[in-house]
Amino acid sequence: DGEQLGKNVGDDLNEGKPTLPLLHAMHHGTPEQAQMIRTAIEQGNGRHLLEPVLEAMNACGSLEWTRQRAEEEADKAIAALQVLPDTPWREALVGLAHIAVQRDR
Repeated sequence: DGEQLGKNVGDDLNEGKPTLPLLHAMHHGTPEQAQMIRTAIEQGNGRHLLEPVLEAMNACGSLEWTRQRAEEEADKAIAALQVLPDTPWREALVGLAHIAVQRDR
């Protein structure tokens, strides 16, 4: 859902951007799914393939896998910030890391 994600679903696909969830689905889906996604990315303007691409991503767990990777990276960023003094600026950066992975909350 675009409202949950903070952007229109399918925009990246329509622009031919090979996003992490798309690449995950290509790698973990069937050969037919991989080819369909590749075609949609290469053509750009692949909005007509949005529904089957989303079905492939759901079947492969691509969105959840990507969400988990994003949360892991945010956790790493927060851990790296702990060497900084406890200031409002550090807390702002910690908050930014949390916001970056919680667009749907």
